[in-house]
Amino acid sequence: MESIRCEGSNICYTDQGQGEVLVLLHGFCGSSDYWERLIPYLSGRYRIVAPDLRGHGASDAPLGPYSIDQMAADVLSLLDHLEIPQCYLLGHSMGGYIALSFAQRYPSRLKGFGLIHSTGYPDSEEAKEKRLKSVSAIQGEGITAFIDGLIPGLFAPGAEPQLLQRAREIGYRTPPQGAAGAALAMRERPDRRDVISATPLPVLLVAGTEDGVVPPGRIFTSDKANVTKATIAGAGHMSMFEAPERLAEIIKDFIPVPVQH
Repeated sequence: MESIRCEGSNICYTDQGQGEVLVLLHGFCGSSDYWERLIPYLSGRYRIVAPDLRGHGASDAPLGPYSIDQMAADVLSLLDHLEIPQCYLLGHSMGGYIALSFAQRYPSRLKGFGLIHSTGYPDSEEAKEKRLKSVSAIQGEGITAFIDGLIPGLFAPGAEPQLLQRAREIGYRTPPQGAAGAALAMRERPDRRDVISATPLPVLLVAGTEDGVVPPGRIFTSDKANVTKATIAGAGHMSMFEAPERLAEIIKDFIPVPVQH
């Protein structure tokens, strides 16, 4: 992996393929490895940049709390470093919250953006309380026990055990202070449904029929003509693991490949 400095911290990333630039932002307690089953279906068509977000994977985990806007600024720094003027930006779960912040603050840098099992809604009061319990669990019991409790609920019932195990392995590498900082960032994020409804940019919204974390009703918040909605049958919150080929088809339909003259 390569890395850049953002506000004194190292942000690591992978950069592979050629063509239209697609930036992929992983979810909470994930890393760029979350995309390892999806990227082979896409890298022949696009240039794919996948960072380990602040506090995750191989990137530095400064003491938090973090903010979603700060994590979006990290992505901007990465685009500047790579001299990428515009890209498509897709975020999974927490990565979707970051994509919405980016779209609100730096719209001129985007050709389009999307949410994969993510939502423009803010945390409910109940969810905010759950975030604090997550931080307490991470600090009290350690990251391994927290990940063991987290992962099963992300997948559809009956998902292949090796997929859950791979997601656990990726999660175990999350620095505890990074997981805590990111949980607090998600807790404080604002309602950004208006970013989806107001943007003129192409928007992709992807849901899983078996997603127990962010059900389709919380994802599909706009019926505008520039919003593409896709539902993956049988997938939980982790279609990049559960149905990578189907997710890749949806992304290919969303991001056109320029015609060569």
